Amino acid sequence: MISGISFTFALAMKIRRERKRSLLLFSEPMNPETQIQAIRHKIGKLLENEPGYFLVEASISPTNNIKVFIDADQGASIDKLAYLNRALSKQLEETMFPNGDFSMEVSSPGLEEPLKLYRQYVKNIGRLVEVLQKDGIKKEGKLISTSEKKILIEEEKGKNKKKEIVQHIISFENIKTTKIQIKI
Repeated sequence: MISGISFTFALAMKIRRERKRSLLLFSEPMNPETQIQAIRHKIGKLLENEPGYFLVEASISPTNNIKVFIDADQGASIDKLAYLNRALSKQLEETMFPNGDFSMEVSSPGLEEPLKLYRQYVKNIGRLVEVLQKDGIKKEGKLISTSEKKILIEEEKGKNKKKEIVQHIISFENIKTTKIQIKI
């Protein structure tokens, strides 16, 4: 990119039939935040008829690698995610990336992804979580309940006869990350 102008090479046969060589196209670069807003809007439209599904996060890299995380209250199906991937890809190709110069991944957030939305906390009540607070303190325990402002987790301390249950109420404003834990 030179002085806010991006360059794209287009095949001559598609863009200019009278020449048999590539030619240089100039295009106005789109602000990444504007791109993300447009993608979020398109996903919102696709999810209008899917009340159990919701957008968790959408991001785009400087190389036009788009990542979309979609979750569902009852678990996101692979078939639904594949449908959303195809539908969104088609829309992006028609509107934002007519040259097809993007890659996209639509998936549900994996266990390595922290919880980001209140709706995810509700979905995961009863599961083990690790909460990293903004002050650096970690709490692990079972997510018992959540409200719009805080969560309640139960931590087991000690073993056998010395085992005790400690409850922690943590406000969302004090949470840096919350991740689901799997214990075997």
